[in-house]
Amino acid sequence: MADITTDVLVIGTGPAGSATAALLSTYGVDNLVINRYRWLANTPRAHITNQRTMEVLRDLGQEVEQEAYLYATEQELMGENIFCESLAGEEIGRMKSWGNHPLSRAEHLLSSPTRMNDLPQTYMEPLLFKTACARGSQSRMSTEYLRHEQDEEGVTTTCLDRLTGKEITIRSRYLVGADGGNSKVAEHDDLPFEGQMGVSGSMNIHFRADLSRYVAHRPSVLYWVMQPGADVGGIGMGLVRMVRPWHEWLIVWGYDINQPAPVVDAEFATGVARQLVGDPELEIELLSASVWTVNNMYATHLQKGRVFIMGDAAHRHPPSNGLGSNTSIQDAFNLAWKLAAVVKGQAGPGLLDTYSVERAPIARQIVTRANQSIGEFGPIFEALGMTGGSDIDKIRASMDARCDATPAAELQREALRQAIAFKKYEFDAHGVEMNQRYKSDGAVTDGQMEPSFDLDAELHYQSTTWPGARVPHAWLFDSSGAKHSILDITGKGRFTILTGIAGEAWAKAAETVAKSLGIDLVAHVIGPRRALADLEGSWARAREVADGGCVLVRPDHHVAWRAEEMMADPAAELTRVLSSILDRDALPGRQAAE
Repeated sequence: MADITTDVLVIGTGPAGSATAALLSTYGVDNLVINRYRWLANTPRAHITNQRTMEVLRDLGQEVEQEAYLYATEQELMGENIFCESLAGEEIGRMKSWGNHPLSRAEHLLSSPTRMNDLPQTYMEPLLFKTACARGSQSRMSTEYLRHEQDEEGVTTTCLDRLTGKEITIRSRYLVGADGGNSKVAEHDDLPFEGQMGVSGSMNIHFRADLSRYVAHRPSVLYWVMQPGADVGGIGMGLVRMVRPWHEWLIVWGYDINQPAPVVDAEFATGVARQLVGDPELEIELLSASVWTVNNMYATHLQKGRVFIMGDAAHRHPPSNGLGSNTSIQDAFNLAWKLAAVVKGQAGPGLLDTYSVERAPIARQIVTRANQSIGEFGPIFEALGMTGGSDIDKIRASMDARCDATPAAELQREALRQAIAFKKYEFDAHGVEMNQRYKSDGAVTDGQMEPSFDLDAELHYQSTTWPGARVPHAWLFDSSGAKHSILDITGKGRFTILTGIAGEAWAKAAETVAKSLGIDLVAHVIGPRRALADLEGSWARAREVADGGCVLVRPDHHVAWRAEEMMADPAAELTRVLSSILDRDALPGRQAAE
């Protein structure tokens, strides 16, 4: 007999695991989350927090979203990526990033009610973990996953209590492996992966030093040091990352992965910091140092029966584009509502199969994009003449040549400008962050063609209500004048119908269907003299259906289905679609059309 019983066991308290636990508890699902260590994140690894992730936090509640903003460095201070010879030395160029270009800022404001920010993992992880525990998650620290076995009814997991040295067993209906880039859960279930681990070696040097005199006039998250003789193992030539303005920093520095990892002591770290900052007298307070590898690997399937993987366990990649914790939290948002529906008996197990179908392509996309971004530093190196081997004097002469009044130097300067501007695909790729569309049985298209856009899908958000896409943001207004985003009236663990005044029948049908299927389904009729009015007309422009049509939105804000106009039997249509998505045929003693 198991020592502990729960509905869902979550292995790992990182962004993926803690988000899963927080969402499950919010949805009323019993869960236990474990961590092999006695601490949460103790280094500020992940930090870029995009709008889509902030929408997940907003869905968890205004207090969660606002606390994130409270501890985050705001978007304005994320500023411009700086390319320089050292922080104290000559600046080579810069680019507006993270939505701070005026055109990009406008797109951010139009796309979401949330704001991008920089929230180190040392703040994000405790926020999610605290939310989970406050809402009912059980937690066990110093509890190490060892192995699991699953059967038709559930999963039995054996763990080591590291405080007592004794093994314990945990019985759960489902198991979520959010146990990082060396996931034992993925290994034990022999889940399929593509790519390569250990492409190159890097280290993090986390320290305190007041560098405000070098950076406060040009705020940025990332300062790239293009310095002959420097080497950071594939991430760039040298990176000084702001953790907290302007006194806490993290240097990314490389080493030859074919050699033993170096010992990073205070002397070594101080030497690296002095070199990249360009201050030979700089004194630092070394907070921590760690070595890691640049990986290029993703799971092609994220599930085996009752066991799932997510986060770094599923997608292993460098920090380029700031996609790691964001994708991890979004994995949780996709899976948690599905687990809740199945645990509560509202859906059949087929709904859970859509998790891997929907998120595995995202894993591949972001791993590919992150590694591609590393290669896109190449044109900058070429423009500066930094690809000529180890001859530092020759490299220095090539870098200096751009300052000459010659036709060749003019071409070099233009090549450098274009190469830096092209890094928008890493540092301002709004489309990569916001354009995730799902193609699975979890979204019913009824043959509607996926829309195409002239805008670059990696750079720009493409608004659509095509089933599988995230529902567009638009501001609506209540009778008091208060405004509410479309995302505020959807999500929160339930399905939502959005319709206009001519679609009142959809709202009535939603009441009937919610009762017959035993699910949480709400409807909003949007229009003048209704609870919510589209005073700016932005929803009417975004919805892509007639006033008498409807948009059905899933609990994770993605469109489940849409009707372009009123139908003869709206209740029958909603029953058909929801029964299909929720795999109602698989429920004992129930029919798809109830």
